[in-house]
Amino acid sequence: MRVLLIEDTVDLGQAVREQIADDGHAVDWVQRLDHAELSVQSTAYDLILLDLMLPDGHGIDFLRRRRTAGDTTPVIILTAMDQLSDRIAGLNAGADDYLVKPFDLSELSARVAAVARRYSGNPNPQIQLGELHINLSDRTILRGDVRVDLTAREWTLFETFIQRPGALFSKSQLEERLYELGAEIESNTIEVYISHLRKKLGFHVLETIRGMGYRLGSA
Repeated sequence: MRVLLIEDTVDLGQAVREQIADDGHAVDWVQRLDHAELSVQSTAYDLILLDLMLPDGHGIDFLRRRRTAGDTTPVIILTAMDQLSDRIAGLNAGADDYLVKPFDLSELSARVAAVARRYSGNPNPQIQLGELHINLSDRTILRGDVRVDLTAREWTLFETFIQRPGALFSKSQLEERLYELGAEIESNTIEVYISHLRKKLGFHVLETIRGMGYRLGSA
């Protein structure tokens, strides 16, 4: 997924960015709401991680503006505001989850994965795809009785397909899933990863639509 992190505390922001990146997601990190507004106008995000007390305003106001504008991007609030009234206000403003600081980074990863599954229309973490048994929660794949190990970026790419079966993804869309803004992208990167996935999971698991992109095929 492509994630926007809005957090002004440097140490926490760095830790969260590293955790989410280690989970295989591309993360854009901003520390102000005006920068966040520019980011959502130029980039389509799959998830927003939102602090509330920011230097130039309150995260709730940003969230309400996004929802009023029709933005349905899932939002997880990350905040030290721990009163019940704060949680209710955040959820009523349109947040999908509310996590109080300090929190364990592994819990954040689990909540990110749970929200992503809900929005993909597949809340079940267990998927059977031909001979592949996939567990989205712990990121394991069995091909028959043999475990298949994927790198973080291979998993991110494959998860893009299995979360939206039947969808066709262009090369540029897949590149967006893998890289943060400003990262250098080699021309054959997607082709290389697709080749790796086919070797590990079966040639027919990903289908090439010539001149258009790729989609989930038959395992």
